[in-house]
Amino acid sequence: MRNRIIHGDSADILKSLPPASVDLVVTDPPYLVNYRDRTGRRIANDDSPDSVLSCFADLYRVMKPDSFCVCFYGWNTVDLFLSAWKDAGFAPVGHIVWHKEYASRTGYLQARHEQAYLLAKGRPARPGKPLPDVQPWEYTGNKWHPTEKAVSVFRPLIESFSRPGDLVLDPFSGSGSSAVAAAFAGRDYLGIELEQKYCELARRRLSGVARFLDLPAAA
Repeated sequence: MRNRIIHGDSADILKSLPPASVDLVVTDPPYLVNYRDRTGRRIANDDSPDSVLSCFADLYRVMKPDSFCVCFYGWNTVDLFLSAWKDAGFAPVGHIVWHKEYASRTGYLQARHEQAYLLAKGRPARPGKPLPDVQPWEYTGNKWHPTEKAVSVFRPLIESFSRPGDLVLDPFSGSGSSAVAAAFAGRDYLGIELEQKYCELARRRLSGVARFLDLPAAA
């Protein structure tokens, strides 16, 4: 179960993974805000809290002892995510903000950041060079996915919280940016994605990375 993008529902697929088999989780799940972009694209399960939040108990189970999970979230649904994380057994041990040079939305305030919690299973060792908790943001243009994050957003997280050869899991893989970042960082990856079109896209992206790095192509 390494270097694969699996088509399916994480709530089901995670149950088939062995316990204590994953070194790091880095994921950008639906924010549970029923998001629609300017062209009308939506996110699968973004209106289904149970489908998303129920995954965290199994995520905790498949992670190795003393390991990390980095999980993005929506600021206005943080109570739901924090409750699910803590119920699963995770301890929040850090918070990361990505500063945007532009406003992605304007309401009462200009929305100029993204955010994620650093969650711990057990007591993982501190990185040798801890990352700043404010990180630079790179805009992708959301060409391939309505909430697509750049490889440059994921790679520092993967390099800080795992080691070469480790397995990095993303149960909400989308267009595969986290898996691409893991491959470039010398880690193995496992992505799970509900929508077939994004699985196919992620595999194409990873095939390009494999050719560049002279690695086996994604399955």
